[in-house]
Amino acid sequence: MSVKVLILEDNPVARSFLCRVVRESFSDAQQIVEAGDLEGARRQVALAGGPTGMHGADPFRLILVDLELPDGNGLDLLAELAAYPATKIVTTLYSDDDHLFPALQRGADGYLLKEDRFEVLVEELQKIVRGQPPLSPAIARRLLNHFRSVPEAAPAAAAGLRAAPGPANAPVPIEKRPEHEPLTPRETEVLTYLSKGFTIKEIASLMGIKWFTVNDHIKAIYRKLNVSSRAEAAVLASKQGLV
Repeated sequence: MSVKVLILEDNPVARSFLCRVVRESFSDAQQIVEAGDLEGARRQVALAGGPTGMHGADPFRLILVDLELPDGNGLDLLAELAAYPATKIVTTLYSDDDHLFPALQRGADGYLLKEDRFEVLVEELQKIVRGQPPLSPAIARRLLNHFRSVPEAAPAAAAGLRAAPGPANAPVPIEKRPEHEPLTPRETEVLTYLSKGFTIKEIASLMGIKWFTVNDHIKAIYRKLNVSSRAEAAVLASKQGLV
């Protein structure tokens, strides 16, 4: 089975460069589709299952999105493809907060700078197989600096609770077990491997499936459990006896 990739990039030279990066990054046979503008990308997505990747079509598994395009902004496509079953990565020249954070908020799974060396981009894309977000080094540093500069929130809520205690003999409330959409047997198996520290590539090998299929299961697990990381998923699974 081939890995179907969509590259949205208006510059032909940059588009050719990104095609080479993708071919070098993955050992699976690739089917690369190119688009030079938003409308072209939307047409290709429509042919590959529509905004949700359904309708029986073979969906894209990886989508590279440029931000500044002749007919709009790549952020619009990211928003439209929020439910599309693909790893969506921004590839751009912009490394500032005004471009980075809106892209992440609209569902980008990674953020790469086209000015990085070929070898760096290949290495970052390969992180997808290992279950790591592909981020250019400069972007990773910017994210770290951003969150390090955010002051810790004062524990006002906790102080308020202590300031207004209930009656002395009031019963201690029992924590209600959070409800969530049940996992399928396949998702439970993936979650078990995740909890044991296996990478996406290792899980794919153990289960005899492709890495992008494992990636789809992980996204479904995160959505159903309402978590955003492997660690959160593992802790919740242990607490609730899911694995």
